[in-house]
Parts: sequence; structure tokens; C-alpha cells
Amino acid sequence: MNLFRSEEHAKRWDGYDEAMAGALKPVAEWADIFSNPFFRQRGRSDYITWTRSGDGAAAFKLLRSQLPRPTEEPT
Repeated sequence: MNLFRSEEHAKRWDGYDEAMAGALKPVAEWADIFSNPFFRQRGRSDYITWTRSGDGAAAFKLLRSQLPRPTEEPT
């Protein structure tokens, strides 16, 4: 993950990809995403089993709803 002062700085980066513009989020939003139980529960001895449980599936569904999606390329 790269951290930039602003969207303008990110867009000037030579590795910038317009398809990932939706991933430009404030650090607070990324912190919220990574505080999801899907990440926080990784230390459990039964983590794989937990991911397949109702709680794990709900955490993953929430995580997927929070993640940015690449923008579509015009055809």
C-alpha cells in the first residue's frame, strides 16, 4: 500500500493506474476496512473453520462491500 499526501500526488506517481482510482481513500477509511473481523480474527487457531462459519461469511461479505472495485475500461 502506498500512502500519498493527496489524490494529486498519487496521480503524478509513475506507477499510477487510472483503473484503480476508486482505491484512493483516506487512511481512516482503509483503517476501517482493515479492522474488519476477517482481518482481526487471523490469530485464531480455528481461523479457516471460522471463515466458513456464519460469522466468518458475514465478515467476508462486509469486507467485499467495502473494498474498491477497478473502474471499467472503455471499449
